[in-house]
Amino acid sequence: MAEELRQGLVGEATLTVEPEHAASRYGAAGVEVFATPVLVALMERACIDALEGALPPGSATVGAGFRFQHTAATPLGATVRARAELTQVDGRRLVFQVEAFDPWEKIGGGELERFVVQLDRFLSRVQEKAARPPQGGG
Repeated sequence: MAEELRQGLVGEATLTVEPEHAASRYGAAGVEVFATPVLVALMERACIDALEGALPPGSATVGAGFRFQHTAATPLGATVRARAELTQVDGRRLVFQVEAFDPWEKIGGGELERFVVQLDRFLSRVQEKAARPPQGGG
């Protein structure tokens, strides 16, 4: 039986920081610490973990926004743990409070927003978009 999609659901995700997770791989030359974009991805994984078994059949969630701070550097080789708690359910809009820790301290936190989508409809719209000629809107 599926769990109810409700406030209070909690998820976690962990990652051991390897060289491919370093800020230097994202343009910060010589900065061999855990990269902010990878921290965002880990926090997103924690949000998805919180929803395990709670989404209606045929649905998924997609990221829609985030507001957070990466407050401390983490060396390569350390394990980072992200925790997400679902704090708001507003129709299809889901808001999570997130935080992350390395073995020494809290390294970041904030708020992430995801939307529940019907996966087949969502993917169909993406395929329709890909089939159209680009409009040069960038």
